[in-house]
Amino acid sequence: MIVEQRDYHVVTGKLPELVRLYAEEGIAIQREVLGGFLGAFTTDVGALSTYTSLWGYESHAERETRRAALQARDDWQQFLARIQPLIHTQQNRILVPTSFSPIA
Repeated sequence: MIVEQRDYHVVTGKLPELVRLYAEEGIAIQREVLGGFLGAFTTDVGALSTYTSLWGYESHAERETRRAALQARDDWQQFLARIQPLIHTQQNRILVPTSFSPIA
């Protein structure tokens, strides 16, 4: 298993709008295509105005296949067009659980 952590640093003051858009439409599309939704978070201490999501996959190959399917959807592309102006920077990481992790 791998976990993808996606951090979006949002333009100051726009985090509530981004979270609302994900809640109303984005997360449903992602859950349908990506599966493995582990959670979505905002930052309370540290790099503020950050939206973080965690997605679990069985392998890098599964991640590639599912992300490609997501990018191919018109509704996802329309959603991206609405949120991209709200995002300042993005950082993705692939996390590998330790043998003693509860989600290993």
